[in-house]
Amino acid sequence: MEWFQALVLGIVQGLTEFLPVSSSGHIAIANALFGNTGTDNLTFTTAVHAGTVCSTLLVLWSEICRLSKGFFSFKWNDETQYVVKIFVSIIPVAIIGLFFKHKVEALFGGSLYIVGAALLLTAGLLSLTCFIKLHAKENISFKDAFLIGIAQAIAVIPGLSRSGVTIATGLMLGSKKETIAKFSFLMVLIPILGESFLDLFKGDFSGTATLPAFSLVIGFLAAFVSGAFACKWMINLVKKGKLIYFAAYCAVAGLLVLILS
Repeated sequence: MEWFQALVLGIVQGLTEFLPVSSSGHIAIANALFGNTGTDNLTFTTAVHAGTVCSTLLVLWSEICRLSKGFFSFKWNDETQYVVKIFVSIIPVAIIGLFFKHKVEALFGGSLYIVGAALLLTAGLLSLTCFIKLHAKENISFKDAFLIGIAQAIAVIPGLSRSGVTIATGLMLGSKKETIAKFSFLMVLIPILGESFLDLFKGDFSGTATLPAFSLVIGFLAAFVSGAFACKWMINLVKKGKLIYFAAYCAVAGLLVLILS
């Protein structure tokens, strides 16, 4: 992998992990444009995922510290309940990742038609949030956390935006815009780390030796910088209710993918 490809893929991963346009879908499109085929290099995938995790930690550091301090006080306080809700939300995606990952990849992976159709579905979900007006709840309930978790599990389909689906689900359940945006970004930390660990543990590293270390560094830094920008920007955009622009983008991108595939 050339350094330029690593730069582009890192930027794409960082931006699309947080913007509601599907990171998996855009990575698939970028790989198709570069002519990359075969099994993804696990080391590079882990590197760019690490970059997006670090960007989340940077942007939400004060929130993470507050939650950690409350959680490790070992009291049933607001912070402990919030952390437990995050664990509740990852139950569905953990089940998918542990028991059905290969089946999902075999069923949906490698098809740009799936990516195009899923992007259109993402556009539809984002559009709904602009028309459904519900009373904004101050807190996310345990039931809401589990339902948002189901939405995250469904978003393993390439082209279906994880952040878009979880934020849209939260908004339709009546969560406040800023509340669901932060919850959406915090709830993905454990699944990303867990998936990377499983890939490293079970994966095939053939070809790793031929991957330049410089490309890994470029990919990580590109994902980190673009991810930090996208995470902070996305929280502000959700607060202002400007998801319709991303709905339009996903609709156009989905149609183009279907037409050109």
